Amino acid sequence: MTDEIRLRGLRAFAHHGVFDHERVNGQEFIIDLDVRVPLGNLADDIGKTINYGTLAEDVVAAVASEPVDLIETVAERIAAVVLGHGAESVRVELHKPSAPISVPFDDASVVIERSRS
Repeated sequence: MTDEIRLRGLRAFAHHGVFDHERVNGQEFIIDLDVRVPLGNLADDIGKTINYGTLAEDVVAAVASEPVDLIETVAERIAAVVLGHGAESVRVELHKPSAPISVPFDDASVVIERSRS
C-alpha cells in the first residue's frame, strides 16, 4: 500500500507560453500534487517523510524558473523535483487558468504521473 501527501492550489507566477505576451507579462500557474510515499513507521520523525513545506517551496521555484513554451514541460520539471525529494511516484496537475483561449472556460490543465522506477 502506498500513502500520499497531497498539496492543492500551490501558486506560482511565471512566464511560460508560446505567445510573446505570455513571455513578457507572465501569469499565474496553479499546481496540485499527489505525492506517493510510504508513511508507515515514521516514529513521529520528519526526517523519515517528505517535508511538504520545503517541497512546496521547491516546486514553486521550479515553476517560476526558466520559461518554456509548454506547460507539459513545466509539469515534467515539477515531477522531477518531487521525485528528487524521495517520493515513489507523483501525480502532477498543472493549471493555466489564464491560458490564451478565445472562448469562455474555467480552467486549462495538464496531468502527468511519474515514478522513480
